[in-house]
Amino acid sequence: MAENCVRKLFVEICNAKNLMPKDGQGTASAYAIVDFDGQRRRTKTKFRDLNPQWDEKHEFLVHDTETMESEILEVNLYNDKKMGKRSTFLGKVKLAGSTFAKSGSETLVYYPLEKRSVFSQIKGELGLKIYYIDEDPPAGGVSESDQKPEAVTSVAEEKPPENQEGKVAEVKEEEKKEEEKPKEEPKEEEKSSENPPENSKPEESPAVEPEKPAEVENPPIAHTEKPMKMQKAKSEAEKRGDLSVKGLELRSLSNDRSRSAYDLVDRMPFLYVRVVKAKRESTEGGSSIYAKLVIGTHSIKTKSQSEKDWDQVFAFDKEGLNSTSLEVSVWAEEKKENEDQLTENCLGTVSFDLQEVPKRVPPDSPLAPQWYSLESEKSPGNDVMLAVWLGTQADEAFQEAWQSDSGGLIPETRAKVYLSPKLWYLRLTVIQTQDLQFASKSEPKARNLELYVKGQLGPQVFKTGRTSVGSASPGSANPTWNEDLVFVAAEPFEPFLVVTVEDLTNGQSVGQAKIQMASIEKRTDDWTDTKSRWFNLVGDENHPYTGRIHLRICLEGGYHVLDEAAHVISDVRAAAKQLTKPPIGLLEVGIRGATNLLPVKTKDGTRGTIDAYVVAKYGPKWVRTRTILDRFNPRWNEQYTWDVYDPCTVLTIGVFDNGRYNRENDAGLKQPGKDLRIGKVRIRLSTLDANQVYSTSYSLTVLLPTGAKKMGDLEIAVRFTCSSWLSLIQSYSTPMLPRMHYIRPLGPAQQDILRHTAMRIVTTRLSRSEPAMGQEVVQYMLDSDTHVWSMRRSKANWFRVVGCLSRAVSLARWFDGIRTWIHPPTSILVHVLLIAVVLCPNLILPTVFMYAFLILTLRFRYRHRHSHNMDPRLSYVDFVSADELDEEFDGFPTTRSGDQIRIRYDRLRALGGRAQVLLGDVAAQGERLEALFNWRDPRATGIFVVLCLAASLLFYAVPFKVFLLGFGLYYLRHPRFRDDMPSVPANFFRRLPSLSDQII
Repeated sequence: MAENCVRKLFVEICNAKNLMPKDGQGTASAYAIVDFDGQRRRTKTKFRDLNPQWDEKHEFLVHDTETMESEILEVNLYNDKKMGKRSTFLGKVKLAGSTFAKSGSETLVYYPLEKRSVFSQIKGELGLKIYYIDEDPPAGGVSESDQKPEAVTSVAEEKPPENQEGKVAEVKEEEKKEEEKPKEEPKEEEKSSENPPENSKPEESPAVEPEKPAEVENPPIAHTEKPMKMQKAKSEAEKRGDLSVKGLELRSLSNDRSRSAYDLVDRMPFLYVRVVKAKRESTEGGSSIYAKLVIGTHSIKTKSQSEKDWDQVFAFDKEGLNSTSLEVSVWAEEKKENEDQLTENCLGTVSFDLQEVPKRVPPDSPLAPQWYSLESEKSPGNDVMLAVWLGTQADEAFQEAWQSDSGGLIPETRAKVYLSPKLWYLRLTVIQTQDLQFASKSEPKARNLELYVKGQLGPQVFKTGRTSVGSASPGSANPTWNEDLVFVAAEPFEPFLVVTVEDLTNGQSVGQAKIQMASIEKRTDDWTDTKSRWFNLVGDENHPYTGRIHLRICLEGGYHVLDEAAHVISDVRAAAKQLTKPPIGLLEVGIRGATNLLPVKTKDGTRGTIDAYVVAKYGPKWVRTRTILDRFNPRWNEQYTWDVYDPCTVLTIGVFDNGRYNRENDAGLKQPGKDLRIGKVRIRLSTLDANQVYSTSYSLTVLLPTGAKKMGDLEIAVRFTCSSWLSLIQSYSTPMLPRMHYIRPLGPAQQDILRHTAMRIVTTRLSRSEPAMGQEVVQYMLDSDTHVWSMRRSKANWFRVVGCLSRAVSLARWFDGIRTWIHPPTSILVHVLLIAVVLCPNLILPTVFMYAFLILTLRFRYRHRHSHNMDPRLSYVDFVSADELDEEFDGFPTTRSGDQIRIRYDRLRALGGRAQVLLGDVAAQGERLEALFNWRDPRATGIFVVLCLAASLLFYAVPFKVFLLGFGLYYLRHPRFRDDMPSVPANFFRRLPSLSDQII
């Protein structure tokens, strides 16, 4: 890519909002400094404006297009010291290159300004448009000397260009000094007039000889002074070699081998046989030939070819072999004259002793095939080219080979990686209609017409409210709605959005408009409103024009489209790529095997069997292991990876029996069956210690109409690797969902409808894959039935609430025991503490925080050291009656006897489902508080312990009256200084784990 085009990055500094006053006069004179890849640009100064508008576009040259995703774009805002007391820092925005959009798909995004140090007082947002363009290189090529002037040009009006290498070193050193010495920031900033703080003398750098244009391996000068962390990040990104599909990283099984994969699973020995071609001494006849491989009871044939090579690879599970020799024979199929039957003649055989077969371990080069003479008495002189070696599942040939443990080359039994479709919210705002023309012009005068607008996107249909038009409503000649209809749109989008105006009184359509999805704008926040447009309404053939309708349509990229239950969410990123932050870690899952699985079907009508496979889902990436046929203790030993963007997410792993392969009906046609549930495992990443391997065996329990049943055990290994501890700790103070969910939230009922719509879209798209992932599999993994009424779930949530309240009851009993002097020493100590508190009330808060710190520190050694799983006892599956199970597995609406009682019963179930969810949410609050003291999330509890210690020391030094006064003033602060996002304590508490993800 870098050799075929020249990439340019364009950064448009649009505006800023709600900046912090910094000039001592209640305002600020802001300008921006943009740094990217050793290049710097500066905007003009907007004097005395807390909401400056620049609309300046700056161009940067991308030196290496392959590593652009690892580059960092940094925009710093400063207050011009000419218009104030000093040049001060107003905030910064740092963006990774992976969020840059290609030209044509860019949009205005408002990024919150970040602090440079703990003591910085920053607020506001910065609006940016960032995109890149790939251009053809000039005929003579782009030399290093041609790139340097542009890379080092400064946009400062009064300062001439300087050596770019020294400038980058100055900025880095100055930022480090300002972070270490925040109190000296004003002195450092007074050294510059127009530019941000810089040293007067640039650092000396070693001389670098000019490079030739052809030597693209060596970086230019602007790259040589980059921090080591950036270089390491680039090298790691190059080693991974991940595939990028629609902006999402898709790490398949073959790509993981290059980065020392399979370290979480056992290496499984396989015997590989690669049969390439055969050479016959006599070439007469032109008959087709095939090779046959025999190892004990295992026998397999290649394709019959007349002239082409076979070039097929066969992988035999060594543990399943019952012989120590491999026999390869070549057969010719000949058809005699005046006969329709084919006769097979053996051209020869070659044998191999398995104990003499060489071993190969990647990354060794593949074993080269060679010619072997076929031993035969009837037709000597024939040869076969093949290669035989012992390898593991890490071998490159494993994915495309014929596999003995998964049935060969059956597509439905092989390992696959799937991607969920990228989902957007489509907001359709219906404003009003004008110049409506009805089929009968006298009809509106005779009576009132009730109109509504219907929007349809694929199978989704939503309607507005009703409005009247006619003689009785003189002000409704142009009906007005001003209502929002929200749809779920999946890429690739449906071709048209159909908007129809219908008359409710006669059930006829007044007219409709078709809007192309490609013409709909995308937005990432609520700062910019999309422009409304008028569309003509078209009726039937006799009425080509029936009026026009006023609409506002946009694709909301600032929301995350929920396609799974909220308590087991695995991805919280916004739909727009520009709002995606860099990953904070890597999740590696090794699916080892299962033990003691129970049979779920019969084979040959004589014995029970099971064909098990595993599905793992995290974010938009789904993985499915190969199906191990007819084994009750299957061993998969496959390893997969995911990027982690938020630690408070859940990994879901399900085990299923494959019922979609080799199913034929009586007519011989292939008829796919359904995959049966074996069990499910959920793992919350926040409960895992970073950089530690958790190798655990989880019990698989499935709820059937006959009751709960243990189906076996699943053995997996999980490792969460953290790439940046600072980003990991910072994530606990940020909201779970994107900003748009809080400043313009969707209603609970609307959110449920959209979530189930998104589930149906994901289910449909994955079922259309090849091979298809069954609808029952996707629904089971996404927990699509959590909203349905269940007496069992209601009981489970009720006992969760009781369990939380029991802690308060135990505390009340403890106080009652002190009052009744059951344990005299404890009562005496409480009396002493009471006297101390009354005499020294200022020690109340310090003592409380110090006790909390000591108690949590002592309880650290008793914390759980294994990841949690779904709990059958907590799910109340052992105490559920047959009638309650029948009610839970009954559909909605019910399929039982239909009468008026059924309608009332369904209504009661709908209301009961809402109460059930509310009861679970109440229980989750108490469980989060309990998890904080039980170290379920070690990082969250560790943060709380440090804060308790700091608060204890702070309240020892600060009088209680001062604290109470400061808290009151902060609570009553002016709305100008308030933020519309949730507070840091609220975000921290919501991220604590509850027991909701352990409910079956």
